[in-house]
Amino acid sequence: MAIAVLNALDTARTQWYHMKAIVIAGSGFFTDAYDLFCISTVAKLLGRLYYYDPHSGKPGKLPVHVNNMVTGVALVGTLMGQLFFGYLGDKLGRKRVYGVTLIMMAICAIFSGLSFGSTASSVMTTLCFFRFWLGFGIGGDYPLSATIMSEYANKKTRGAFIAAVFAMQGVGIIFAGLVSMTLSALFLHFYDTRAFSKSPGPQEYTNVFSTQPEADFMWRIVLMLGALPAIVTFYWRMKMPETARYTALIEGNAKQAASDMGQVLDIEIQAEQDKVAQFKAANEYKLFSGEFFRRHGKHLIGTMTTWFLLDIAFYSQNLTQKDIFPLMGLTDKPENVNALREVFQTSKAMFVVAMFGTFPGYWFTVLFIEKIGRFKIQLIGFFMMSVFMFIIGVKYFELREHADIFATLYGLTFFFANFGPNSTTFVLPAELFPTRLRSTCHAISAASGKAGAMVGAFGCRPILWIVTPKKIKKAMLFFGIYQHVRVLFHVHGHRDQRKIPGGDLR
Repeated sequence: MAIAVLNALDTARTQWYHMKAIVIAGSGFFTDAYDLFCISTVAKLLGRLYYYDPHSGKPGKLPVHVNNMVTGVALVGTLMGQLFFGYLGDKLGRKRVYGVTLIMMAICAIFSGLSFGSTASSVMTTLCFFRFWLGFGIGGDYPLSATIMSEYANKKTRGAFIAAVFAMQGVGIIFAGLVSMTLSALFLHFYDTRAFSKSPGPQEYTNVFSTQPEADFMWRIVLMLGALPAIVTFYWRMKMPETARYTALIEGNAKQAASDMGQVLDIEIQAEQDKVAQFKAANEYKLFSGEFFRRHGKHLIGTMTTWFLLDIAFYSQNLTQKDIFPLMGLTDKPENVNALREVFQTSKAMFVVAMFGTFPGYWFTVLFIEKIGRFKIQLIGFFMMSVFMFIIGVKYFELREHADIFATLYGLTFFFANFGPNSTTFVLPAELFPTRLRSTCHAISAASGKAGAMVGAFGCRPILWIVTPKKIKKAMLFFGIYQHVRVLFHVHGHRDQRKIPGGDLR
């Protein structure tokens, strides 16, 4: 059944408001990525500040269970927020709950930096509490941003527009490294001190001399700055009208849908109320129904499993890279630097990997997704990740002597994660499912991914807690083989996704 309001959106020429929508929706993902990954730049600093053991002879380090909670609790919140806000997005409307996520993210980012207490455990407890609710707000941004962009976009460029929103995650990761690097450099300029191994006095005072007290302000500022883009974007999000597809197909108000889109897009839309009412009546099936399973069951299983398998490796890599950098020669050993210099070096390495590996991968997807297709990009990404991880694993000890080659190969794993499955797993759920269940199904798919991320953060992280060359070698070999298995799974288990176009959204 051809409905004028939907046909007009699918065939509309690309115009300024599409670009504006990408920026507004993408700003949320910029904030999401900054908030999720900036903790990696300061996690070691938290260990030096709050968990020094004078009997260890080494700088302070977060206990494994504390580190897991600090770096992973936001993922738990994200999973729950995805399901909660994804459901509300279909029940109450995209716009109505879209601003709530930003408010939560801004408030919790500020309070994460204000984590209070007189003991290490109290500071970490309040930090984890607010990062959980920060993650809860971040979770809502996944289904809502993807759904809004897909419902605004035209058929020709829908995949590229959704991928562009997701690509802002790469910008957020870059800024997480850049902000931490800049602030630590500023603090170092005024508060530089000796390295841990060169600090004077009895051993129990070594960490005190090498850990600047002012560093306690630095990590708090890094976390609190995550509120700034959320606050700046809030006004523009509230100015966006509800998507025409939601207004027409779920609320059943074709006239309002035509009016809303006529205000922001240069198109003429006929309000065919009778056709909209007929369509709405013919598509009232629920998520847990035989009709949904017949039409979209394989799609949902496919998007869930692919995202789950991807995020096990993706978040394992991202959250543990700070521990791999010293073995790559990108940072000094903790004993050879003071606290703030360690933050600077870690942030700089993270920035370099993101700038030359992670960031380009996102935008290659934007450029080629409509030409190559979703399935091929996902397959290429899985395969190339397995190749580079396997090379690193097999030649690990030889590559340690050539830090530039090691860093290049390591960066390429991030490039093909993003010019591949990390981007396409976000795009596909926004295109495959009907309007009345799109936000919920995207949320379920994304939550499956965060379940995989939790496996990576809480399962794989303890294995690599005491980082040794042999462990890194085994981990890279494991992930190389793991990625290859995913290639086989993807080819045989997702045949129905091979010819997925941008499509007409219904």
